[in-house]
Amino acid sequence: MGIRYYAYAFDSENTEQVLMDPLGFVSRDPLADAWGMEPGATIGYPTFKQSTPERDMLYLDKAWRQLQWLTGPSAEGRDARPAFRMFEGEVTMHHDGWESWIRALTPAEMVAIAEDLETISEDTMRVQGTTTSCALSDSDAEYAIPYLRRARTFVRALADEGRGMVYLIG
Repeated sequence: MGIRYYAYAFDSENTEQVLMDPLGFVSRDPLADAWGMEPGATIGYPTFKQSTPERDMLYLDKAWRQLQWLTGPSAEGRDARPAFRMFEGEVTMHHDGWESWIRALTPAEMVAIAEDLETISEDTMRVQGTTTSCALSDSDAEYAIPYLRRARTFVRALADEGRGMVYLIG
């Protein structure tokens, strides 16, 4: 099925608890949340409509990698953008599959991330993706652009509401 990206919002009063146990704020079955399936079901029919409210969950499918390349440091020496904080991370592969990457971002961090995401235009993604070391193909950029829009909307709402997020790549 592949490695995917899921983020869950949390209210500011939970920040300390989230920082101590970020996994405690992630659904037991994030793919079911994203695809509109019954959690834990081994057989079922996805609705492909996110069952967790969009205010509370961001699903980036496999586009996190393109967004990570776009915002991360480059071989040319470019520093990572502030938005990289929400895409940074790699799973740890082992003989049974992988161990997910998880990170909590505080409400204070969301402001800079939201401001940075707003400066990344779709044209920038298309052009920069083909001129940096990540060399996004046109199809990669086109795939990731709708997810960039979702990320921008989700993070802006978190910043405006004073909420943070926990994200999982896995």
